[in-house]
Amino acid sequence: MSKNINNKITISKLNLNLDDFSQKKFNINLNRVGFIFLVILLFIILYSTRFVYLSSKTLQNNSYKINKINRADITDRHGNYISKSVFTSNIGIDPKLIKDKKKLLVKLKYTFPDKDLEEIEKKIYGNKFFYIEKKIIPERYRQLKLLGEKSIRMEQKITRIYPDKNLFSHVVGQIDDDNNGISGLEKSFDQKLKDGRDRLILTLDKELQFIIRNELLNSQQIFKNVGGAGILMNIKNGEILSLVSVPDFNLNSRDDITDINYINRATKGVYELGSVFKSFTIAAGLNNNLISPSDIFLDLEKKLKCGGRTISEYDEDLPKDLSVEDILIYSSNIGSVKIGQIVGQEKLKNFLEKIGILGQLNFDIEEIGNPLPFKWRNCKLKTVSYGHGITTTPIQLAKGYAILANGGYDIKPTLIKKEIYNLQKKKILKKNVSSQLNKIFRKVVTQGTATLSDVEGYEVGGKTGTAQIVENGVYTKKKINTFASVFPTSDPKYVLVILLEDTKLSKDYVYKYRNKPGSYKGTPFNTAGWTSVEISGKIIDKIGPILATKY
Repeated sequence: MSKNINNKITISKLNLNLDDFSQKKFNINLNRVGFIFLVILLFIILYSTRFVYLSSKTLQNNSYKINKINRADITDRHGNYISKSVFTSNIGIDPKLIKDKKKLLVKLKYTFPDKDLEEIEKKIYGNKFFYIEKKIIPERYRQLKLLGEKSIRMEQKITRIYPDKNLFSHVVGQIDDDNNGISGLEKSFDQKLKDGRDRLILTLDKELQFIIRNELLNSQQIFKNVGGAGILMNIKNGEILSLVSVPDFNLNSRDDITDINYINRATKGVYELGSVFKSFTIAAGLNNNLISPSDIFLDLEKKLKCGGRTISEYDEDLPKDLSVEDILIYSSNIGSVKIGQIVGQEKLKNFLEKIGILGQLNFDIEEIGNPLPFKWRNCKLKTVSYGHGITTTPIQLAKGYAILANGGYDIKPTLIKKEIYNLQKKKILKKNVSSQLNKIFRKVVTQGTATLSDVEGYEVGGKTGTAQIVENGVYTKKKINTFASVFPTSDPKYVLVILLEDTKLSKDYVYKYRNKPGSYKGTPFNTAGWTSVEISGKIIDKIGPILATKY
């Protein structure tokens, strides 16, 4: 009995030992499988990493050189972005480097499911390099890296983004594919922007720019003018708060800015501007103590002969007797000629040179016009006296009127914001000349040719100018209508120049007189008083509160 029990115990122990052995053997085998699996996994990882690396390297070797220049941002005076740089990628294929074109097509099908594969296939079987896609998203960039295709060429470059599209097109300008400025501030400050250290802060105000541009575009709907320009400038320090030229263009999509239709009319356009020059003639007379505002010219002629041509009054109903200030208020051509003759050729020429009307203005952008040269002979003194036979640019006109209104100090128009303006305070006009002129400018608006700009509360003053457009050396019936305004005339701070090119009469537009009852439907005359003055009034009505609260 005991023997059987002992045998059972022995067998049990044996069974236990065998089980332990089997378990240990199983564990050893499991560990071996795990080890082998781990080795295989590591091999796969290493191989994959090497594949990605080689693919990336292959693509990089076939890529264009990456431009690492961080071009600085451009902002308005309040920090709003006008121009900003971002990195983008262009993807192309060189057919000469393709080993298996069918295989590549399959790869491209899955990478670019939205593309026209038939068109790509045609190009693949050609010989010329072509782009698959420009400005690709990062995800596609990563996908293409993994293809490891030698024929794929990747081009990374800096793309300049202009958030406001058309708003600052003539001022800011553009860059080329190599990150070089080719126009506007992008060109003038190319090196500074390429340094990328400091953003370029402009004097421009985005809100004011929008308003003025919008009103100039509206003018084209009313008067069907082919173009226009607007300049708003601080007359104390030369800061340009707005500079607009229409038509304009989208900086994000336009490459060619050589089309004459897109000329910067505010700075590059050279025009005969007509009666706005009468202010300079009178200012020259006052500055040389040759006349006073109250001096009266008696029995003025209605017509004068000049080199085979006739100078006449636009308004034949003007009185024969006019004071100096009346000559400006009612825009008398004959009266201006008489004052010009008193001033004389040398003094008038010298005055125009001092205020920067003649010659080319030194400005922040290269797109600046050069007034046409002329000789002071025959009857030139007479015509220049009332603004005919002499040209300048709107930006130079704005500078000239700023000097007339700011106490007679020379200023330099600028687009670049500075912490401190080192104003030379060069005095051009004698004491009291500015105050005399500002009083007359105000009367031009309250009594004369610019009543439609009399916006309540802003003491607007200025002078109108209507001139014929010259084409191929011949005066046409087309008009350049300009209004140079200053406000407030009791303490002038701003000059606003509005120019409209080739305006037409409007039959349906309703004029609403400011500070006066009543309205008038239809344009009675194609003159500045009914076109550019009207647009100026609308602008001042909208920007006045902004200027009063922000500046």
